[in-house]
Amino acid sequence: MPGFRARFAGWVMKRVGWRVVMARPVPLRCVVVFYPHTSNWDFPAGLLAKWAMGINFRWAGKDSLFATPLAPLWRRWGGIPVNRRERTGFIAEMQAQFAAHDDFRLVIAPEGTRGRAEHWKSGFWHLARAANVPVALAFIDYARRETGVGAYLAPSDDAKADLAKIAAFYADKTARWPELAGPIRFPEERGETRSTAA
Repeated sequence: MPGFRARFAGWVMKRVGWRVVMARPVPLRCVVVFYPHTSNWDFPAGLLAKWAMGINFRWAGKDSLFATPLAPLWRRWGGIPVNRRERTGFIAEMQAQFAAHDDFRLVIAPEGTRGRAEHWKSGFWHLARAANVPVALAFIDYARRETGVGAYLAPSDDAKADLAKIAAFYADKTARWPELAGPIRFPEERGETRSTAA
């Protein structure tokens, strides 16, 4: 039986005309990709979906969010600060968390920003492979007014093939600001320096 918070979040989503989607039970241990992320409204929608599903998703957020009086609230709601400006060992730290917990679902926005990014950060893929966990594909679709988790991917050793499958899943998902939703590709495809930060 869903608790009060799950029932309340589901009621709110229904009242505002949104639907929460969950493709089969979400694995207890997985890296959850959230895309597209172009608006501040994505966060409350995602938070309500998390509560409605009754799942204790953890989420990686930029460290500046945790340098405010709201930091205790962000942590209570599952937030984990990450410094996206430089390498800080985040992947190794999260790999250790996966190894230490039977229930650890970590949400990462691979664009790393609400503004347009010309490539995804590859940290989520490297982390999923290192921790030997699947990638859950979470989304927000303003055209259909849906949000949730819609598919899963077992990462292979072929990043290009994995990204092609991920791109196919997100092809029909519409961002709040579509012009800010960048292409689904890693920087290596453009001959740039590898970026493994979350």
